[in-house]
Amino acid sequence: MRRTFTAVALGAVLAAAAACGSDDAGTGIETRGPITVWYSNNLEEVAWGKQMVAAWNTAHPDQLVTAQEIPTGKSSEEVIGAAITAGNAPCLIFNTSPASVSQFQKQGGLVPLDSFADGTSYVEGRSGEVAQQYKSSDGKYYQLPWKSNPVMIFYNKKAFAKAGIDAGNPPLGTYEEFLATSRKIVAGRGAQYAILPAPSNEFFQSWFDFYPLFAAATGGKQLIEDKHATFAGDEGRAVAQFWRTMYAEKLAGQEKYTGDAFADGKAAMAIVGPWAVSVYRGKVDWGVAPVPTPTGTAADATHTFSDAKNVAIYSACKNRGTAWDVLKFATSSEQDGKFLELTGQMPLRNDVASAYPEYFTKNPDYRTFAEQSARTVEVPNVPNSITIWQTFRDAYSRSVIFGKQDPGASLDEAAKRVDELASQP
Repeated sequence: MRRTFTAVALGAVLAAAAACGSDDAGTGIETRGPITVWYSNNLEEVAWGKQMVAAWNTAHPDQLVTAQEIPTGKSSEEVIGAAITAGNAPCLIFNTSPASVSQFQKQGGLVPLDSFADGTSYVEGRSGEVAQQYKSSDGKYYQLPWKSNPVMIFYNKKAFAKAGIDAGNPPLGTYEEFLATSRKIVAGRGAQYAILPAPSNEFFQSWFDFYPLFAAATGGKQLIEDKHATFAGDEGRAVAQFWRTMYAEKLAGQEKYTGDAFADGKAAMAIVGPWAVSVYRGKVDWGVAPVPTPTGTAADATHTFSDAKNVAIYSACKNRGTAWDVLKFATSSEQDGKFLELTGQMPLRNDVASAYPEYFTKNPDYRTFAEQSARTVEVPNVPNSITIWQTFRDAYSRSVIFGKQDPGASLDEAAKRVDELASQP
């Protein structure tokens, strides 16, 4: 899926704005009137956003919503950070990255949803237990968990069959099975690579190689818990060694591929979310499986990375009563159903598979992802989140992808630095 983060540029914006404060959290929480909102620029979400805004405006002509796609820039995070600094952010942004929330919060750019009388109860009632992962260090919610793309293993059935692998039930459940299958794919010329995660060094790339397997191996741990790194323990080392083997045996590539490696047949597998169903339909005869674990975990017990985007109310907003009402309207059962139908992405609400049975009956390819969405792990909501992920990625790239350092030693060094960063305000 498209990634547009620019860590250096975002860091510069945030550093420049670090002293910028927020007006009082309670200001305007009952005030109503016109508001502006931004949503993502992908076509499916634009279509959803336009119908949502039209439905609201028809019912509330005295509280009109003006909506637009997020302005273009090096990254949406940089654009949002700059808007916070300038004091002209919209009331709502339906594309807020969980990794950036702590830094937007530090800028004074976000309104705690707990400011509203039903704020906490609405967030937790809609999303259930998963909502706890989105609390900030002060115990408040500065984001509403909105939608996820739980990542799983897509595999090319034709490539597997060409390599003599059972495409109906491929052995991918354990690390050893996954490695053996990968070797057969490459040796049997099913594809040049078994799988080709991006080997580049952007901080977010670890969300699509290391982190899903780590979440699965640990039964749902985040990268940081209680201000301490978790990734240098036995499970993290095993995940790192698994990927080191994949790279050392050239089952995964060390050079970035500029196209779509899975669609182009260069790789027989990919780690992707439900957005991929429509993208690869008619292009690849694919199957789907959970990410592997050390000894094999049942599909209905396997965790993975959420790849979520959320909604936040920004502190430049004056008519916060309307903003909160629009946020609830846009994440209602009805609108979540429309979002699911138009985008194929999973609303972050309790038991989404049971909430929309007709949709999943008509669209069975998405059911596996709906079931997986109940077991997702988010990036930790901690201070210095992006710097922490970049610190981890630097160590991972150096040791796991390029083999320039022992993975265990590299993870240990990174964990010490991450502990320091997680303890800072």
